[in-house]
Amino acid sequence: MNRQPKQGQTGRGLYSAAERHRRDASPWTLVQGILAPFQFVVFLVSLALVLRFLATGEGYAAATASIVLKTLVLYTIMVTGAIWEKDVFGRYLFAPAFFWEDAVSMVVIALHTAYLAALWTGALDAAAQMGLALAAYATYVVNAAQFLWKLRMARLQASAARTETLREMRT
Repeated sequence: MNRQPKQGQTGRGLYSAAERHRRDASPWTLVQGILAPFQFVVFLVSLALVLRFLATGEGYAAATASIVLKTLVLYTIMVTGAIWEKDVFGRYLFAPAFFWEDAVSMVVIALHTAYLAALWTGALDAAAQMGLALAAYATYVVNAAQFLWKLRMARLQASAARTETLREMRT
């Protein structure tokens, strides 16, 4: 069966040679590399505080502050990620190579923003707020797994490219 690359795909993997060069040259690559693990640490601390509140009823203020911090870090990584995507792929969001990651990111942002709206309006009680935060966190975990998978694919692609270059040099 003849499988043609889908629109936006080159058939060469996640990045074309030019995109890989732009990725490696972009200062936003380092920013994302710092913010992503920082966001994960904030998430883990916040998750522990939310679960503690739900289990004991204690620590509402700490759990709430941690969710707000997690949301602010999320917004920061989303803005800087969009700039990175523009540098590498020429568009701020929904580049074909990261379409599904960006789509799930929109759900993650919507749920975190809904939490802030519920907090500021008092539309939900404390337990429901924490439940909404947990839903946001669950989608964040899915999204983080998507990005880790893409990072793995990029590393495999880079390794294959190095192997091919060495093979060509020998012949």
